[in-house]
Amino acid sequence: MGFNLQPYGIQSMLKEGHKHLSGLDEAVLKNIDACKQLSTITRTSLGPNGMNKMVINHLDKLFVTNDAATIVNELEVQHPAAKVLVLAGKAQQEEIGDGANLTISFAGELLQGAEELIRMGLHPSEIISGYTKAINKTVQILDELVEKGSENMDVRDKEQVVSRMKAAVASKQFGQEDTICSLVADACIQVCPKNPANFNVDNVRVAKLLGGGLRNSTIVRGMVLKNDAVGTIKRAEKAKVAVFASGVDTTATETKGTVLIHTAEQLENYSKTEEAKVEELIKAVADSGAKVIVSGGAVGEMALHFCERYKLMVLKISSKFELRRFCRTTGSVAVVCTFSLFGYIKRFSTFCLTHFIFLQQLKLSQPNPDDLGYVDSVSVEEIGGVRVTIVINEEGGNSVSLLFYEEVLIAMCRDSRIVPGAAATEIELAKRVKDFSFKETGLDQYAIAKFAETFEMIPRTLAENAGLNAMEIISSLYAEHASGNAKVGIDLEEGACKDVSTLSIWDLHVTKFFALKYATDAACTVLRVDQVIN
Repeated sequence: MGFNLQPYGIQSMLKEGHKHLSGLDEAVLKNIDACKQLSTITRTSLGPNGMNKMVINHLDKLFVTNDAATIVNELEVQHPAAKVLVLAGKAQQEEIGDGANLTISFAGELLQGAEELIRMGLHPSEIISGYTKAINKTVQILDELVEKGSENMDVRDKEQVVSRMKAAVASKQFGQEDTICSLVADACIQVCPKNPANFNVDNVRVAKLLGGGLRNSTIVRGMVLKNDAVGTIKRAEKAKVAVFASGVDTTATETKGTVLIHTAEQLENYSKTEEAKVEELIKAVADSGAKVIVSGGAVGEMALHFCERYKLMVLKISSKFELRRFCRTTGSVAVVCTFSLFGYIKRFSTFCLTHFIFLQQLKLSQPNPDDLGYVDSVSVEEIGGVRVTIVINEEGGNSVSLLFYEEVLIAMCRDSRIVPGAAATEIELAKRVKDFSFKETGLDQYAIAKFAETFEMIPRTLAENAGLNAMEIISSLYAEHASGNAKVGIDLEEGACKDVSTLSIWDLHVTKFFALKYATDAACTVLRVDQVIN
C-alpha cells in the first residue's frame, strides 16, 4: 500500500522541479563563492604586468586579452550572483571606459571579507551597514587626496591630457604608453569642441592596417577609407565633394513598362537617350564645382564612364555609418535619390503605340551648392600592402581623426581631478579608513576594518603580477604613509616604493570614485540576498 504525500510549504506553491536555496550556508555563502571565483579570474589581469586570458566564446572565436570588460563579456557568466559583478563592471566600462577590473576585483575581495565576518558570527545586515559607512568615508578621503590645481585643466594642453591617460594606457600596453598617449592626445585635442563636455568619442576612429609597427602609426586630420577609389582618378586637391546616399546608377523602377522597337534607328535612339540623360546629370555635378563624387551604393558603368570623361574622382562607401562620418568630416549633405520618367508617343495610321524610351529610376541629380562638402586632398595610397583612401581636411570643426593603430584606449574625462596612482591612493585610503573604524563602537566596526583591509588587494596584486614580494612592498608603503608621504606608490620597473608625483603616475579621481562605488553596491546587493528560487 503506497502513500501519496501532498506537498506542503513552498513546495505546494511552486511548480515541480523548482530549486529553493535559503539560509547562510545554502544561499549567501554560495553566492559569495561564485563571485569570488569570478574576481579571481580577473584579478591576475590587473595592472601593467597583468596576465592575459585566453577565452573561446560560443562562436569559437578566440580572445587573448587582459581587458576585464572583454573577459567577463565573453565568459557568458550564468550564476545570478556573479552576474551582479558583471553588471557592475559593465556599468563602470560604459560610464568611464576604464576601471572594470578594479570594480570586479574589489567587489570580490569585499565579499571574501564578508564571508570571514559571517563565519565569525556577524549578520549580513551589520556587514552592509559597515560597508556603507566605509564607502561614505572613503569618498570623503578620496576628495582630500586630489592633487591641488588638477581641477582646472586645459583640455588642449597635450601634457595635461597625457598625464591623465597614461595610467589607463599603461595597464594595457606597458612600456609603450608614451607613444600611444601622444597619439591619442593629439587625436582627441584636434577634434575637441569648444565645450569639452560635448566631446564625441565617435570623432576619433581607428584604422587597423596590417604591416609596420607602432612607430609607423600616425594621425590623419580627416578620414581613412579602407578601400580603393572607383575608376582611374586616384587624387584630388582642394576639391568640393558631392555625396549621394543611394548610389550612382540607373535601375528599373517599380512600374513595369513595355518597349516595342521596330527599326535599328529606334534602338540607337533608345540607347542614346539613356546615355544623354546620364551624361546630362554627371555634367550637372561637374558644373556645380564638385571634383569628387561619393556613392553610398553601386556605381554604374555608364555613370563611371562619364565621371572619367569629366575628371570626377569616384569613391564608394557602403556603410551608412561611415558615410555619415564622411559627411561630418567634409561638411557635406548626402543627396537622396530622385525619380525621372521620360517617354515619347509615336502615332501610326492604323494604331497608336507608346514608346517608353527611358523608364528608369535615376539615383543621381544635380546637388545643391549648400549640399557640397570640401576636402583639402583625397588620395589613394598603399600602406602595408593595402590600398586605402586618405581624406584630409585641415579646416572645419567637424573633422575626424584616425589612428593607424590596433588598439587605443580612450578614457572620457568628465572630471579632470587626479589622485596619486601606483597604489598610493589605496594604501592611504586603507590607513585612514582603518583609523576611522577604531572610532566606531558597534559591531559594524569590524566590517569597516575589513573594508580597509580590502584596499591592500591593489598593491598586493600589482606586486605579485610583477614578480615582487607583496608583503615587503605593502609594509614599505605603510611605513612611508605613516611618515606622511601620502604620494608614495610602487615603481614596478625598479621594484621599489617611490613618490609617484616624480614619476608622473596619476589616476583619475572619477575612475576611482565610480569603481569603488559600483564595487561596494554590487557586494552589498549580493549580501542582501538570503534566498535563491529557481
